[in-house]
Amino acid sequence: MRHVLFVCTKNAGRSQMAAAFFDRLAPADVRAKTAGSRPSDRVHPIVVEAMRERGLDLSRRRPRPLSVEEQLDASLAVTLGCADRCSFVPRVVEEWAIDDPADAPIDEVRRIRDEIEARVQQLVRDRIEEARRPPDAHEQRLIRLLLALARRFGGRHQPHEIRAAAEHALRTVEVTTDAALRQASFPMSLAHRLARERLAAS
Repeated sequence: MRHVLFVCTKNAGRSQMAAAFFDRLAPADVRAKTAGSRPSDRVHPIVVEAMRERGLDLSRRRPRPLSVEEQLDASLAVTLGCADRCSFVPRVVEEWAIDDPADAPIDEVRRIRDEIEARVQQLVRDRIEEARRPPDAHEQRLIRLLLALARRFGGRHQPHEIRAAAEHALRTVEVTTDAALRQASFPMSLAHRLARERLAAS
């Protein structure tokens, strides 16, 4: 099972709508996940009302915190007009500049809902094969390295700094080691050391 991650800060409106539409439209082997860096205690009632008009019940959904593990598991990620960067997603993070439906009148929430649905339709049509593709060798190494670095440096460095250190270390190792070494554990050990040294020095 592959996953597409939809993120907005409070995980109470836009990302919930996008995830619901994605699960309705996408093939069964690719599912949506949704989260936010500062999740609210509930999905906005006005969003629940607007989505119910489209036959989708969000009343039992609960906003969830954005974890490192969920980012690493995502084939693709979409942020919806918020400050969340999803630095640990190994592939593309797409930004959709969409207005926040919180406290908006119902007609405005319907407009936002319909815009999100149209974007999800396009995502499913144009990007589903990309979402289905399993991680390649570089992405697998990046996932392992990011997880280890996040556990060690997550409280001391911003996610984008950890991502930059991981990318730099892997680029260095992948360029400077030969093909035989890339198949062994040594390159990953070297990448871990390079990334740790870079983060420890900053």
